[in-house]
Amino acid sequence: MTTVELTIEKLVYGGDGLARLANESESRAKTIFVPYVLPDEKVEATIAEERPGFARAQLKRVLQPSPKRTAPPCPYFGECGGCHYQHISYEEQLRLKTEILRETLRRTAKLDLALEIQTHSSSPLEYRNRTRFHLHSKPNFAIGYFRHGSHELLPVRECPISSPLINRALTQIWRVGELGEVPEEIGEIELFASASDEQLMAELYQRAGGIDNEVLLKFANALAAAVPEIHGVASFARPDSRSRSSELPKPRLLREEASLSYEAAGETYRVSAGAFFQTNRFLIPRMIELGVNERKGRVALDLYSGVGLFALPLARRFERVIAVESSPLSIDDLRANVRANVKVSAQSTEAYLTSVAGTLKPDLIVVDPPRTGLGTAVSTQIARLAAQEIVYVSCDPATLARDLKQLTSDGRKIAEIHLIDLFPQTFHIETCTVLRRD
Repeated sequence: MTTVELTIEKLVYGGDGLARLANESESRAKTIFVPYVLPDEKVEATIAEERPGFARAQLKRVLQPSPKRTAPPCPYFGECGGCHYQHISYEEQLRLKTEILRETLRRTAKLDLALEIQTHSSSPLEYRNRTRFHLHSKPNFAIGYFRHGSHELLPVRECPISSPLINRALTQIWRVGELGEVPEEIGEIELFASASDEQLMAELYQRAGGIDNEVLLKFANALAAAVPEIHGVASFARPDSRSRSSELPKPRLLREEASLSYEAAGETYRVSAGAFFQTNRFLIPRMIELGVNERKGRVALDLYSGVGLFALPLARRFERVIAVESSPLSIDDLRANVRANVKVSAQSTEAYLTSVAGTLKPDLIVVDPPRTGLGTAVSTQIARLAAQEIVYVSCDPATLARDLKQLTSDGRKIAEIHLIDLFPQTFHIETCTVLRRD
């Protein structure tokens, strides 16, 4: 492999550093992406993959380190594919994410923001309340994460970004596995901890081919005996490859109820196996506060409602709340969680907005879509509802920028933008943007 010396210009969304390499045979310099670097560092890297116009490289050594470089807290950093920024001081991580967000909004949506991007952060370690591990039982048991850039299992004994209870459970799962009590048909296990970090729910994800129920029950009992904090265990079969649905099948309950009660910002949420819930145990209350704030009125529309993270507190401040959710695994929890003045609409956001076009006039719209964002059709439908205020929670700056371009095209202005650092040590960026009519 070719070895080159590079000066890093900046970090880009995705975690890599960007450098340029002059090439005599080409009219302009080739862009090189390198992981685990910082702006202005001089590094030595080996070219690992050539593409038209750019290449990916592996960091060999840092020749001139940035003063913002720090020792990573995790012994697996650099091998594990889970974290990208552990070599960067946390204060600098926040600054770089803010810079990347601002540049993405400017480049994609032509939004040159004059207002300050407000940042919200907490502890950069032990923050995850939900962690999914990969595992195998043959030839020897191992549990961990995929190695950086591959699907090869990296065994891990600890995860510094996961909660203390999840780490204690990981230690016990190693013990159970080394005793030969983990069925080879289990390919992944996800642990979800309560807000107090005192209870766990375990979700087992099977490999293709299925598994005998007695074998599953035996493992569930061994798991619960090893980790007394486990409140429930559920198992998910691998979806049929011929199925067109991206939804998980309903889980098989193996021990007690496969749900947890999660307390945040004065609300109690039932969260069942497979249902989506935010993963930063320190910042969930702040996220709710930003979404709800002191807002009040007649009608609030909560799109992509999940288990009702925003619908519950909104119901205290609005006469009526409409919560729209399409995932069957979340809908059951949403119905169990909400108050009498919340109407649950179990359908896709696009289908719902089409059905109420011209008839609904909400005061507030809260949207928390998946990484793919709203898209043109939904953004257009939302804009036509002419709500006084829109709160947009996003986990992807590029799709946020695309949608904001559409949502601000009719005179609506961005009043606030918040960067909520739900995923320290990684490149992921969560935002809460408030749009208002003049």
